[in-house]
Amino acid sequence: MGDELQVAVAPVVESLGLELVDLELRPGLLRVVVDRPGGVDLDSVSKVTKELSGVLDSHDPMPGSRYTLEVTSPGLERPLRTPEQFARAIGEQISVRTLPSAGLDRRMRGTLTVADADGIVVAGEGLGDDGSRIAYCEIERARTIFEWGPALRRGVKK
Repeated sequence: MGDELQVAVAPVVESLGLELVDLELRPGLLRVVVDRPGGVDLDSVSKVTKELSGVLDSHDPMPGSRYTLEVTSPGLERPLRTPEQFARAIGEQISVRTLPSAGLDRRMRGTLTVADADGIVVAGEGLGDDGSRIAYCEIERARTIFEWGPALRRGVKK
């Protein structure tokens, strides 16, 4: 049902000038994560929700069951799944969890330096001089990491 649902949802999202980042189906919940360069505003989320409600009437993701449709943006720490999403994140700090069968460290954290058609390179402490090359098929999960700047202390003027 997931692929069929994605085929129904993606064109609606794209027709509104947005990218379908993720589609999550859980008992009682359909979460649709959308994005675009510059971010997503509340008006866009509202439009997607309205348009998807009509489409989902004919492509019921949970026949005979009630569910909540949640349309949201990916937030500060966004998942990375497609080569295009990785390419847009070059230069950012990311966290990667590899598949056990990959034969690599299961968890890596560093700067995404390369994202090409075959995979990515993550550079950072403990990842070798040229970073660690990871094929897309070896990635279980990846996301950007939001790093807070230096905290401002109360009462200290700059």
